[in-house]
Amino acid sequence: MESPADEKDMIKEPLLGTPKGGFRTLPFIIANEAFERAASVGLLPNMILYLTRDYGMPTPTAANFLFLWSAATNFMPILGAFLADSCLGRYRMIGFGSIASFLGMVLLWLTTMTPQAQIPCTLGSSSCNFPTSFQLLLLYFSFGLMAIGAGGIRSSSLAFGADQLDKRDNMRNAGMLGSFFSWYYVSTSVAALIAVTLIVYIQDTMGWTVGFGIPALLMFFSAFSFFLASPFYLKLKATRSLLTGLAQVLVSSYRNRHLKLSSQATAEMYHQMKGSMPLMPSEKLRFLNKACIIRNPLQDLTPEGKASEPWSLCTVNQVEDLKALMRIIPLWSTGIMMSAIFSQNSFPVLQAASMNRHVTPNFEIPAGSFSMFLIISLTIWIALYDLVVLPLASKISGKPVRLGVKQRMGIGLVFSCMSVAALAVVESIRRELAIEEGFSDEPEAVVSMSAMWLLPRYVFAGLAEAFNAIGQNEFYYSQLPKTMSSIAATLFGVGMSVGNLVAGFVMSTVDDVTRKGGGESWVSSNINKAHYDYYYWLLAGLGSINLVYFLVCCKAYGCCEVERCVVSDGDEHEL
Repeated sequence: MESPADEKDMIKEPLLGTPKGGFRTLPFIIANEAFERAASVGLLPNMILYLTRDYGMPTPTAANFLFLWSAATNFMPILGAFLADSCLGRYRMIGFGSIASFLGMVLLWLTTMTPQAQIPCTLGSSSCNFPTSFQLLLLYFSFGLMAIGAGGIRSSSLAFGADQLDKRDNMRNAGMLGSFFSWYYVSTSVAALIAVTLIVYIQDTMGWTVGFGIPALLMFFSAFSFFLASPFYLKLKATRSLLTGLAQVLVSSYRNRHLKLSSQATAEMYHQMKGSMPLMPSEKLRFLNKACIIRNPLQDLTPEGKASEPWSLCTVNQVEDLKALMRIIPLWSTGIMMSAIFSQNSFPVLQAASMNRHVTPNFEIPAGSFSMFLIISLTIWIALYDLVVLPLASKISGKPVRLGVKQRMGIGLVFSCMSVAALAVVESIRRELAIEEGFSDEPEAVVSMSAMWLLPRYVFAGLAEAFNAIGQNEFYYSQLPKTMSSIAATLFGVGMSVGNLVAGFVMSTVDDVTRKGGGESWVSSNINKAHYDYYYWLLAGLGSINLVYFLVCCKAYGCCEVERCVVSDGDEHEL
């Protein structure tokens, strides 16, 4: 962010006699994010079918590719936020991301229309050719552009919208900011629901050319809506990123590692920002305190009281910010395994595709659209939790009742294990039925079992996300200083990115181990010969171990600052 004086000048900068920014710009920013979310989410559910059936990839290879793509998509917002804060600015970052996503989706669309990009067969054909280097390069490049574009948009969209509100009139715009956040999350949720229903249905009924063309068209509207309001945006200049400040603490503490920490330290020994608190660093993680020790005031400080070498001397606030981040890392890591379980989206699509999906004799739910039940269950539970469960529980107990953030995170982990266990049970029954009906060598055959048996998995997954994901975000926001809100907003995405990589590693390891000796892989392309049920039970076991790890981390962390804790003497107090 820039200085208050610069910001004031930018806010007053006229355009045809009117100030820049304001509520009028927010619909364009929301439309940009909503169209991008609908386009990207609409591509994911059926992508495993496109890669295996139309692009000739074995199922483990295709699944691993999608794991890596999801990991890159979730990680890129971190890089995008760093670039936006440090050099490019949020406007340029969103604009670059919009163009990159649009180009990536156009390239993916071309793979369905350009003869040189198409595989001249479907999986299982006797004359099936492998993809050429050009075909793979085009595919990988399109996915790479989409990941980069998603990072550019998602890293800055919410913060850029908040920038548009005049900060000089906080009372008047407090309602506007809350309204913007509400509409932002509503629009992205509705966009995701439309994507997994309408776009996936079009892909199933009208083919890939139309099915991939619509996301490309939506991404065009996303970029167009954003650039349309360019003359009206308030474009704040980029300044040094908070991540840079945290890196300076690590470098400074290493450079000053030979300094000795005195037990009689005073506030004058440490470098502070003017008017900031605290004046001295805490005793936890004391080795980091060396980063803010003033060795020679004449050499280390400028006449204005700033550090002459920021990579050798940091402020107490910088040190405490890094300590707060390091303290929550263990609990943050407990969400990685749940993200790995959540990322198992490709295999349930294969299961649904091999089951009876008819709702009526003339209508069947597309295999990729079953994830809509996750979104619906998540939305319904959030509404019930706030409007029914908490008021009813408070009325019964006679006092206000609420679940703490760590309790919600733990409940979410339990539901995530239940979701993958439900998948294992259903797959075991489905596989036995497929063998009984003579479909052992026909992976694309449809068994008589109803795909509605998959609903418990999606309901449990929706509840897991409602409890754990929202609990995680609230935990990060409540436990980190306000100055680190941008990092708090990205921590969940980083966990999802690492979870995608873990999922890919587990899947690849299972594939390699179970294929040894000439046996059938648990995650073979032939779903009726494979043992996806064993694979799901393995994930459920890893999730259970992670739950125990979570309980250990909770005990080590202690009570959250926003929660009231009852100690052994029965007194209620706040840490």
